[in-house]
Amino acid sequence: MTAFNNEEDPAYAFVFSRGGDMADMTRVALDAMGGDNAPAQIVRGAVDAVNEHQQIKVFLVGRREEIKRELDQYQFPADRIEIRDATEVIETAEPPVRAIRVKKDSSMVVALNMVRNGEADAFVSAGSSGATLVGGTLLVGRIRGIERAPLAPLIPTRKGVSLLVDCGANVDARADHLLQFAIMGSLYMQHVMGIDHPRVALVNIGAEEDKGNALTKEAYPLLRDCDQINFTGNIEARDIAEGAADVIVCEAFVGNVILKFYEGVAKTLISVIKEGLMSTLISKIGAALALPALKKTIKTFDASQYGGAPLLGVKGLVVKAHGSATAKEIKNSLIQCRQFSKQNVNGYIEEYASRQLAEKGEKNGI
Repeated sequence: MTAFNNEEDPAYAFVFSRGGDMADMTRVALDAMGGDNAPAQIVRGAVDAVNEHQQIKVFLVGRREEIKRELDQYQFPADRIEIRDATEVIETAEPPVRAIRVKKDSSMVVALNMVRNGEADAFVSAGSSGATLVGGTLLVGRIRGIERAPLAPLIPTRKGVSLLVDCGANVDARADHLLQFAIMGSLYMQHVMGIDHPRVALVNIGAEEDKGNALTKEAYPLLRDCDQINFTGNIEARDIAEGAADVIVCEAFVGNVILKFYEGVAKTLISVIKEGLMSTLISKIGAALALPALKKTIKTFDASQYGGAPLLGVKGLVVKAHGSATAKEIKNSLIQCRQFSKQNVNGYIEEYASRQLAEKGEKNGI
């Protein structure tokens, strides 16, 4: 039995017991063939998402027979998972621009075109980062007035989470691009995470205004003088984990280094702590006593619970999950899409971009 569409089925009753409006649905095109664990973990994540959240519909895009074999293992509401056939797969090592242009029937291109054509509200993939960025920009397209679309993952901190923007999309950003990143990041944290007046900080090698390279020195006064954000100044890397800011602004080279180092240190520390706790009989007894608190702490630094990284500033929602994403991260990425759509983040970004364009027009006498 692949789906439950009988109201007498207790599983069906559980999923639909919250009484949602089926018309108020967030439709997500999910690249079922992208990532190290595709399609098994991708399909499982989709099933978990629709079973947990009744206002999400998932289009599993990819090779129909492979997807169907995975789906046959699960129960789910039949009207909220649909397979969309795509015969090709974009591999991680392929040149992104060429892959997007040549592989028209790839799971990624078909899914992105669904967003472009209005068949889906969002796109999620654990596949090639480069192809996701290129496809999101070329096929879905940027919002008019947004010059660069940054990747913005949530990262865990001692005080909760912060948004790191940009972490991989624009390695040669200008100062005015960083300003747009800061504003879009603030809108995301305000409307998706519910943080009033999110604190914005610029990554630098010192707290002083005159520190840094040419980019940060030029960006600092733009951020400082912008009345649309709560700019708190420069932030050094060591203060990020403390939760000293809600939005961490940088260009993609720096952001990607921060993200990868952050993930590596968290993984290593957790591994070392586990080894230490299991090293002797006494430490094992202590570990048993401390287990509940340890699980809670370790969970805080589990990146999969925060979903993927949205590509801010594109006309639809494009979300990049980790290449090694498991079902848990895929599920949370799909739920993240629902929250993004429900809070109308793109509407706020479009409103900001329209104001910017109008102001530029006035200055140029248009």
